[in-house]
Parts: sequence; structure tokens; C-alpha cells
Amino acid sequence: MTIEGFCDPRFAGVREAFAWCFAQGLEHGGGVSVVADGRTVVELWGGHADAARTRPWRRDTLVNVWSCTKGVVALAIAMLVERGKFDYAAPVARYWPEFAAGGKERITLDQVMSHRSGLNGLAVPMDEAGMLAWTPYVDALAAMAPLWEPGSRCVYHALSYGHLAGEVLRRVDGRSVGRFIAEEIAGPLGADFHVGLPQTEDLRVAEMIEGPKASEWVDFVRASPFPHACDNPTPRALAANDRAWRAAEVPGGNGQSTAHALALIYGMMAAGGSLEGKALIGRAAIEEAARPRIRGMDDSFALPTAFAAGYQIEDPVYAGRASRQSFGHTGWGGAIGFADPEAGLGFGYVTNRMVGFDDVDPRRKALIEAVYNAL
Repeated sequence: MTIEGFCDPRFAGVREAFAWCFAQGLEHGGGVSVVADGRTVVELWGGHADAARTRPWRRDTLVNVWSCTKGVVALAIAMLVERGKFDYAAPVARYWPEFAAGGKERITLDQVMSHRSGLNGLAVPMDEAGMLAWTPYVDALAAMAPLWEPGSRCVYHALSYGHLAGEVLRRVDGRSVGRFIAEEIAGPLGADFHVGLPQTEDLRVAEMIEGPKASEWVDFVRASPFPHACDNPTPRALAANDRAWRAAEVPGGNGQSTAHALALIYGMMAAGGSLEGKALIGRAAIEEAARPRIRGMDDSFALPTAFAAGYQIEDPVYAGRASRQSFGHTGWGGAIGFADPEAGLGFGYVTNRMVGFDDVDPRRKALIEAVYNAL
């Protein structure tokens, strides 16, 4: 397998780890990137963008990064909090009056961002088309009562997170979350990240491949006492291959990105909010967004969890090597983006081979360990 791209000699171990992922049969196509102290030190890609292995993965190949999208949405919210448009402690209904229905008038933005709002999904039938159309899904969220006492527990809001945060953003800013990200984050940074992809970009999108155990978590959650995150509609691994999915804005999980785009976004935050002279957000606002909100159990996964305002923190996905200040988000099947402010690192990894593991994804583990071994 030929690995293409750039790698600072100091980080040669990352190239070796990436090649190892292919050699072990763990990888099909993907990329890895590292921004250290505001400078790109790794931007690598390899493999194939389609299941038939007819299209090589290229520098500008995009792939659905699933819940990695949540971390970029969290940045958008943090930017508006800094501008005084939002308050994490404020009721969502202050910005979205219809949301107060069903006894939800006291649910805060902070509770939404940390998966504690009691709205981990819908209690009424909703097909995928309704979710992709935006309004049917957010109207249903606004009308319903909480599924459990808000603030009492953490239950992952797999799809509803993005529509909840995105509708609050739209109500205050006037732009959709996808447009805000394009104009305020991706554009200024030159980061190839999209929520709502034009059809003209389809030729460079990788085909998603559902590998071993990729969808086991869906069945597990549906059998749990808190199944709604995986009902109405049920997440489909191969939805990402549909034009309708790519065109829509699903801020909980349909971001299209390169590995380098994730590394740029998180590298900017690791550096205190500026990258290459472009200031997006202040250090204090980043620290507030990354402040722990919940440490405990996720009652749908029956696993330990810790969340800031939209970011996974203190998580084993960082291979036990990142500092306690690290924050970011994983994506279904393998992708990850995170910042380690103590080390000055922004990291991005994307893949089109979705797999599930009983513990940490060995691809992520090998790549992250190689990065920290280079420091």
C-alpha cells in the first residue's frame, strides 16, 4: 500500500502506524493529519475511496465523519456564546420559544450540549426523510415532553443533538448550522469540512463501507432502557452513500471532511483560537466550552462517559496518551478529531471502513500513540 502526502521526519512513526493499519487489513481508505503548534506536521492519505478499489484516495477525498460533526457544531455554539448571543446556562426556550412545550421550559443549552436534556430521540414516529428535511424533526422535538428527567443522567443524543443545537443557532444567528460553519469556521481556516454538501462535490466523496460489528451499538441501544437515540429513525451505516443524506444538514452526524480539515480545526483550538494569523475564538471561550459538565455513566451504552459542552473529554479514545485538557469527538466506525492544548496538538483521522470494537479502535490507538511517541 502506497501512503501519500507529507510527514515531518520527527513524526515518521505516524506514517509507519498508518501503513501498519493497511498491512493488518484494518483499513480500506482514509487519511491522518496532525497540526502541532500551529504548523502542519502530518498530512497523509492512502487506500481506496470505493469498495471496488477502483478510485484511489486522494488529498481532497471527503468522507462522512459521523459524530465528529458534533465537535465542529460545539465550536460554532462556543463562538456565539463568546459573542454574547447565547448563554450555556440559559433555557433553550429563551431562544426557541416553541421548545417550552411539554414541560421543557427549564432545559438549558448546557444540558443539550452535554447529552442531559432528556431528548435523546423522538417518542413519535419519524422516518429518515423527515429528519433530513429539518423542520419535521425539530418541530417534533419542540412539541414533545422529555423522555426522562432533564439533568438527571447522561444519555447520548446520537442524532437529536445536532438538530437541537442547530435550531438554537438558527433562531439566534439566522443562518443554518451548515452555512455558519462554512462562513465562520471552514472558510476562514481553509478547512475542507461541510455540513450540507453540494452535488458538485460528490465525485470526491468516499463510499462508506460497513465492516465487522459497525452497527452492533445500534442494536445494543435499541435494547437498552433508553432506546430512542436509535429509533425514529434508526441510524443506517450506509445512509452516508445517499445523495439525500449528503445534501441535508444533519449536524449530529453528516459532516463531510478530510483528516486535515479536522486537524486544522482542532489545531486552531489547541493554539488558543488562532491559526496562521486567523483568529476565530478566544482562549477563554475554548476553555469554557471544554470545561467538564458530566462525569458518570451513559445509561444507553452502559459505559463510563464524560462530556464538556459538546465535546468528549477524559475518554479512552485518546489511547490514554493525551492530556487531561484534551477534548474532541469520535465518529461512528473510526473517525476522530481532537485538540490537546497542553501538547499544542490538533489531530484528525478519517476512514471509509466502519468497524466496531469492544475497546479502543486499534487504528486510532496506533496513530495516536505514534503522535505522542514523537513528542
